[in-house]
Amino acid sequence: MKGGIYNILKARFLVNEDATKNWRFILFIVVLAIIMIANTHRFEQKIFEIADLTNEVKELRSEFVDRRSELMKLKMESTISKKMEKRNIFPASVPPQKIKVKKPEEKSFFKKLWQ
Repeated sequence: MKGGIYNILKARFLVNEDATKNWRFILFIVVLAIIMIANTHRFEQKIFEIADLTNEVKELRSEFVDRRSELMKLKMESTISKKMEKRNIFPASVPPQKIKVKKPEEKSFFKKLWQ
């Protein structure tokens, strides 16, 4: 057991006659480690990007609510009448009347046949 640990510490497994197998395995492990580090980095970038987009969506949603409430205030009759007073246009004192247009009755196909 002492000799095995001593050989590992001296790295004799890298210079033996069958060291090419060991080098291939070490190279394979290094490539896998690099791939894992790259994937982790990309994953963290995506998380930061998602957090930024979530904050942007929240800001845009709050801006939308503010604009909608502002629009509701501008559409109110009192606000419009105040702005029109500056142009000497005042609201009517008499309420509007509904105009109904009566169409002449058309005779149905069956009524035409019987007459």
